[in-house]
Amino acid sequence: MDPLERYRPIIDDFDAFRNACERPLPRTVRVHTSAADPSQVIDALESAGITATPLEWDGAILEVDTDRPGRTLPSFLGWIQGLDAASCLPAPLLDIAPGDRVWDACAAPGGKTGHIVDLLGDRGLVYATDDNLGRIASLRFNTERLGATCVAVEHADARRTRLDQLGINHVDATLVDAPCTCEGTVRKSPDVLDSWSPDHVRSLANVQQAILTRAIELTRPGGRVIYSTCTFAPEENEAVVDAVLETYDIELEPLELPIESAPGITHWDGYSFDPQLRHAHRIYPHLSDTGGFFIAPLRVGA
Repeated sequence: MDPLERYRPIIDDFDAFRNACERPLPRTVRVHTSAADPSQVIDALESAGITATPLEWDGAILEVDTDRPGRTLPSFLGWIQGLDAASCLPAPLLDIAPGDRVWDACAAPGGKTGHIVDLLGDRGLVYATDDNLGRIASLRFNTERLGATCVAVEHADARRTRLDQLGINHVDATLVDAPCTCEGTVRKSPDVLDSWSPDHVRSLANVQQAILTRAIELTRPGGRVIYSTCTFAPEENEAVVDAVLETYDIELEPLELPIESAPGITHWDGYSFDPQLRHAHRIYPHLSDTGGFFIAPLRVGA
């Protein structure tokens, strides 16, 4: 079974989508603006013979012509973090400010964690958890490399996370960048589709819903929860959000993105989803030359 072919009914200009999925993903880095100005980074990279071009919609995201930005001086100094441009979208939607407490529920390897630290100005608390012990080392390395002092890293299953060990009951916002089938990374990792199966999709959806549920429970009334994945599968995206909309006092907020996206879908495979799902964002490679992504901004009820 071709995993991508199943999305033909829901993607406009499907042929353009397939062609984009077969093109290499542009290599991008995000400037850690608490540590350096994008112009400093550009100068440093260009002195090493690396061309760096700011993206039109965000000058702190640079497209670079090297496959190893992590081996550059700006990376060593904690000025940059390798991150797909689409992955730079969720953190700014958290609606946070310096001093806030944020839970990054599935944080490793730490690219989005660093972005949250940047938005907080390294003031407040970032509780960064991940249940993959092998990836925790990368999470710790990246937060330390950035010089972040407000991050608490823990090896923990987000489905059973508690906050009392931090002396708090709720956080101000939560990012759930959930583990998924990663179909949207096909431009970077073409073999990612080789292990795809319907059973894998269903099993991950159960985990995703449990993590999102816990995020809603631990986020204060009025706080925002951002649910995101790098897959196209409605079972892991709209269906997961639809399930919590039925159970909890939350709403899906109509927020704009700085890049072109398609709205979330409200029908799939004989199922109908809450009309609010139109406010979710499907980010396709052929629309903005990024990886594939899904983002649903949720506001917890008062």
